[in-house]
Amino acid sequence: MSSLAGVPKQLWAILVSLRQARSLRWLAYGIVIGAVTGLLAAAYFWAVEFFRMIFLHDLAGMNLPAPAGERIFEHAAAGPPRPWLIPIFTSVVGLLTGFVVQRFIPETITGGTDGTDATIKSFHRQGGLIRPLVPIIRGIASIFTIATGGSAGREGPITQMGAGLGSWFAQRLKLSARERRLLLLAGAAGGLGAIFRAPLGGALTAVEVIYREDFEAEALLPAIMSSVTAYSVFTFFFGSQPIFGIPNFEFSDPRELIFYTALALACAGAGWLYVHTFRWFKFQLFFPLMDKVGLMWSTALGGLGAGLLGAFFPQVLSGGYGWLELAILGQIPALMLFAIVIGKTMATSMTIGSGMSGGMFAPALFVGGMSGGVVGQLAHQFWPDIAKQPGGYVLVGMAAFFAGIAKAPIGPLVMVCELTKGYGLLAPLMLASALCIVLCRKVSLYEHQVDDKFDSPAHAADATINVLEDLTVGQHFNPERVTVLEEGTTLKALTDIIANTAQLFFPVRDNLGRLTGILSIHDVRRFLFEEGLFDLVVVRDLAGRPAALKPDDDLYTALLLFVDTDYGQIPVVDPDDPQAIIGLMNRENVFKAYAHAIRSLREEPA
Repeated sequence: MSSLAGVPKQLWAILVSLRQARSLRWLAYGIVIGAVTGLLAAAYFWAVEFFRMIFLHDLAGMNLPAPAGERIFEHAAAGPPRPWLIPIFTSVVGLLTGFVVQRFIPETITGGTDGTDATIKSFHRQGGLIRPLVPIIRGIASIFTIATGGSAGREGPITQMGAGLGSWFAQRLKLSARERRLLLLAGAAGGLGAIFRAPLGGALTAVEVIYREDFEAEALLPAIMSSVTAYSVFTFFFGSQPIFGIPNFEFSDPRELIFYTALALACAGAGWLYVHTFRWFKFQLFFPLMDKVGLMWSTALGGLGAGLLGAFFPQVLSGGYGWLELAILGQIPALMLFAIVIGKTMATSMTIGSGMSGGMFAPALFVGGMSGGVVGQLAHQFWPDIAKQPGGYVLVGMAAFFAGIAKAPIGPLVMVCELTKGYGLLAPLMLASALCIVLCRKVSLYEHQVDDKFDSPAHAADATINVLEDLTVGQHFNPERVTVLEEGTTLKALTDIIANTAQLFFPVRDNLGRLTGILSIHDVRRFLFEEGLFDLVVVRDLAGRPAALKPDDDLYTALLLFVDTDYGQIPVVDPDDPQAIIGLMNRENVFKAYAHAIRSLREEPA
């Protein structure tokens, strides 16, 4: 027993030693974080399904469909129908959630859209730091939110829990802020890849969802290792069967791209409605209410509203993947699909918008899938010889919708390919996702996304070129009289000139007034006490090659010129007369301008 007790300490010692092995440590970190995240995802998934069976199936008597890959409990006959219990359950959960959040983690009230958005905020604004209590409380609260019927998903909370684990792990190893951010994304990728059973799609989504127009390439290695490991651990408990039990879908008729274009338009419109409805409920209804009566009453009201809607319209309860599978199989009519889109948007806005815990990822896939299903069924009804598999439109709608509103074009697309175990829908997936991103360019689900790395405080130090290109020489040099040397000036005359000026670098010109070189006082120093050379050596013999800047040159150009010439001062010439020297640009001026710009960037309020 004593030898077994020492195993964790030995493992930790190995991980610490790997800090010095750059080629191996990210693999090791990803595997360790993925293994723990996989266990966490398995426990979280089991808890959600277990309590959902108790609250919705047994107590409320709701016989909700479950997708083929999530039937982990043998369901007996549902209890007597008591749908009136659902709003009671959700209200109580909302009340308790509001109390606990306000009491222990009040900073998360304005943390963003959901757990995924909170992770994005931590990456960009908080140095990759997540207080351990935050994912614990939010994770537990989301279990009961989903299990009692609140319209929310598992993916957001498990993403935040995995990110919190990665952040904690990095802090224990005393890693840098940059490395901490990478492990935060690795944890998020592990949670997402495991809970969705899509290892590659989970990893890619985690590294691209933090930006609107970029992705964190440096995090790919630990993210992929974490996601694959977490997926393997998760499937050890629940099997590798995909979430949906669906047939193979193939795209074979190019004419069908017309309908997939219509799908993109429908998903873009549904995306606009989804995001704006959510923001209206959150910022126009629940936030003002929160200011007046407090968070716990706001979340209780959100739970009550979502519960009442779910009691009468059970298709909007919880994540809804069972209904999504029925839509893929063509067992829900188009009119009902349209009604579900509206109902799910309202229920999710009340649940998450009020401050309850849960993710927006699954509801977004749900709304996107149902929107695509409407188009698919209509196309199949009127052109059955072209749109032969309307269920494929549900899958494409899921990816295109999320790609549009979350600005994640690759991850969701790969997820759908992993769900279908093939690339039969690749062409329509790419077309619809690209069109949705263009059409939804002014719509963003996540509040803390930034456009690219140069807009992220996490990469403020990487913005050197951008910062210097926005600054000009004219803004940072002092126009002044400059001592200019003639090529024929002797060393004896030069010693007198040096003694009467503070300049360290002197422009040199020929008898026609052209700039022909730069003389550094350092190059003259070794000759100053050689009196025998005073009348033999002239400035032309000592000067280096010419260099000059103009007032409208940017500081990045100036920096490159300083590096190339190794001069400490470079003359600034009149843009209208290149022979007229109007001042000197000091190398220190460039460094000071850059340091000031970076300091201002880092001190900008979040």
